Amino acid sequence: MKTSHQLLDAVVNRRRPVEPGMCREFWDRLGDRQVDAAEAAALLAALSARMPDPAAVATLVESLLERRPRHGHRFPGAVNVVGTGGGPSTANISTAAAFVAAAAGVPVVKTGSRASSGGVGSINLLDRLGVSLTRSYERTGEHLARFGIAFAGYFVYPVELTRLARTVLPLDMRTIGRWVNTIGPFLADVPVSAQLTGVSDVAHLPALRRLADGRRIWLCTNDLGADELVSVAVNTVHGDSTFTVDPRELGIDGGSLDDLRGPSDDAEVVTHFLDLLAGRASSTAVATVCLNAAALAVAGGHQPNLTSGLRAAFSAVADGAARALAERVMSRG
Repeated sequence: MKTSHQLLDAVVNRRRPVEPGMCREFWDRLGDRQVDAAEAAALLAALSARMPDPAAVATLVESLLERRPRHGHRFPGAVNVVGTGGGPSTANISTAAAFVAAAAGVPVVKTGSRASSGGVGSINLLDRLGVSLTRSYERTGEHLARFGIAFAGYFVYPVELTRLARTVLPLDMRTIGRWVNTIGPFLADVPVSAQLTGVSDVAHLPALRRLADGRRIWLCTNDLGADELVSVAVNTVHGDSTFTVDPRELGIDGGSLDDLRGPSDDAEVVTHFLDLLAGRASSTAVATVCLNAAALAVAGGHQPNLTSGLRAAFSAVADGAARALAERVMSRG
């Protein structure tokens, strides 16, 4: 049987556009186990080494999204917070912000991934907390109704991603699959009203803005390259419009990037995370968590502006609601 490598050729050599037909042909072959490890690894490595142009990225993503079955579920008013990964290592700001926002009355359905290059990703952290990922939309809805927060499992992602990971074994997706992490926030089928996505590499913005088009997704960048809003630098948010978030104007500036890092001792990750939710960690880290929680509240339409969102977030930390919520979710797995 003659094997077509049109998609690989288009991505590697970039002499012709990535077209829907070549993408569909590749995914079909992948599903039929007609893609070998060398071809899959070469494609992933090429995508990860240099982001294709926005049109190519959109075509690739659309070719995956069109294969997913319809499910009909909706979580009105719910929000998601997830980063593209990369950038400086920090404590798990997005997961902490999810708990703080939920404790402040904002429904959250969070997606995430394991760490792509060391550190503790959101799923690594949830494992340590003993918090289970949901396995269906029904179960996600139940968690959301019960706790105000749910952590969606791998079922929200295209099955082709799992097939790719299995095909390239024993190579690690963390080594050659960086591209998957970058576009992951746009592949998860999470029917929420809004999403906050931190982007560590501004060079990816044109492609990611095209993927976000038509959806209420705030793409957040800063000069530090952190994939979240930070209270130690001016941030830029790209959504329906582009605006800056200056911590000085919100009264939460001060500190440095070092204040946002997690503990050096791996055994202290859970304790540090719970202390962060209780306001007992670095004041800079707490402010950054609350800033992201406030942005979730505003993006989801639950607060009119960041100032009021920050008040609600700081209150959820100060009165113990954020940590109490985490402990409730932890106790029930």
